[in-house]
Amino acid sequence: MAAASFLEKKGMKILQRNFRVPQGEVDIIAVDGETIVFAEVKAWSAYGIDALEQSIDIKKQRKIIETSKYFLSANREYKYMAIRFDVLFISHGRITHLASAFTERV
Repeated sequence: MAAASFLEKKGMKILQRNFRVPQGEVDIIAVDGETIVFAEVKAWSAYGIDALEQSIDIKKQRKIIETSKYFLSANREYKYMAIRFDVLFISHGRITHLASAFTERV
């Protein structure tokens, strides 16, 4: 997976790929220093990066957040780490990494 390799080259350690539970799915779970990163990967060539907003809407964000909570409850060794939600956009062989693309709304 190009996105996972990209993150590894940035120094991140990949913990899981395609993590699925009844709550939803997270494409990549990685550790970046003292931060655990839950990353969504979008790859397409027909649309531009501006289409991400519609693709990763509030409903999709909630599913990713709920899935991340499930992962953290099952993997207590990460419970004290900072959490970040990233998006990686792949188009025409180029990867754009949007760190902290969204946060949990309270």
